[in-house]
Amino acid sequence: MTAAAAAKVSGANERVRLGVIGCGGRGRYVARWLREAGAEILAAADVYVPNAERLKGESGGRCDVHQDFRRLLEQTDIDAVLVATPDHWHAGAAVAACAAGKHVYLEKPFAYSIREGRAVVEAAKRFSRIVQPGMQHRSAEHFRECESIVREGGIGRVHFVRAWNWVNMTPGGIGKPEPGEPPAGLDWDMYCGPAPLVPFDRRRFLGTYRWFRDYSGGYITDFGTHRLDTVQQILGVSAPRTVSAAGARYALQDAGEMPDVLIVTCQYDDFVLQYEGINLNGLGLGLRSPGMQYYNARGPLDRPNGMAFYGTEGTLLADRVGYEILPELAPGAPPPETAARFRVERRSRNVRDATREHAAAFLEAVRGLRPAPADAETGHRSTSVAHLGNISYQTGLKLKWDAAREDFDGQPEASRLLGRTPRRGWEWATGETLLRG
Repeated sequence: MTAAAAAKVSGANERVRLGVIGCGGRGRYVARWLREAGAEILAAADVYVPNAERLKGESGGRCDVHQDFRRLLEQTDIDAVLVATPDHWHAGAAVAACAAGKHVYLEKPFAYSIREGRAVVEAAKRFSRIVQPGMQHRSAEHFRECESIVREGGIGRVHFVRAWNWVNMTPGGIGKPEPGEPPAGLDWDMYCGPAPLVPFDRRRFLGTYRWFRDYSGGYITDFGTHRLDTVQQILGVSAPRTVSAAGARYALQDAGEMPDVLIVTCQYDDFVLQYEGINLNGLGLGLRSPGMQYYNARGPLDRPNGMAFYGTEGTLLADRVGYEILPELAPGAPPPETAARFRVERRSRNVRDATREHAAAFLEAVRGLRPAPADAETGHRSTSVAHLGNISYQTGLKLKWDAAREDFDGQPEASRLLGRTPRRGWEWATGETLLRG
């Protein structure tokens, strides 16, 4: 993994030669936009070979297939990699890629733990590689517009923010356990990697692995990371001072382990953020406006994902495909049924998901045309907020977070959850030991 760097992209017109590590649904989706933006996919790696073969078929032309991504990283004809593995492999693959001289598009969440995320940041610095987190909100024009609105006082002073992800998974959740033999083409031992080696269960694989702590942080690290990142972007912050969480697994009776209700409260210097991860109801905020489209809305009333910035002059409601400003009544204004007067103008906008733009931005950064829209430090800091919520939930503590040290003040039981002891023989797969080596 410490071999000499691969040949660099020499100019703006050069085609970026790409390898894909993790070829499931998300990996193939992002790879599609990378191809459209000018990448040539030369290799695909997945512990489940049929996934890699499927990406090869979609990519056309030459595309080598590997089951062990380390073989992909040995290819000197690859400039950059897309890492879209399950979460517990993000850091190991990203650090190894940096050490092999490859730039990295790293899907969210940035890493499985706070310590592993820091290892990725340090690898990007040590090997002078671009590591762009797959937080496509950073490439969304409407969120940059929201940032300007809030920073310039367009809705007044903001001291409370709400972010939410709601979905009704009742009654069956992800389904009951499905034990059995691993399917043909799957290296189950490597799939588990630094996580404990357990008997194969279909629910721990592919689309439902995020419901198990061995591989993920659940709903808050999966979906919540995007919203938490956008809140920090818009308000210009990088870490809360305290974090507390409440929740439980109340109703879902399935194979998963994560809470079906999780509420996390983060105290920043100048505002309070509340995150809601709810799996028992799909309404979310509700409050629909005629003519507006809402991200992942399934019915006429729900508003299942988004952020609300509550200002003294108005409220900015935003999600992945748009935003709207709902003004506060002016001081002394008459009741709404008469000629209401408001503090700011009502406005709205709809857009599309920015994954396409985010993929193109990565390639432009690799070519040296402009900086990436988000760097490794940003991805790590935003994902850390989600990890802090999980640590508070697991310990029952109100956490006192020292962002400079990336540790807690006098809370050793929480400090123990900043990382994990990897399975013997797979220590390198967290990225930490590989970086030290």
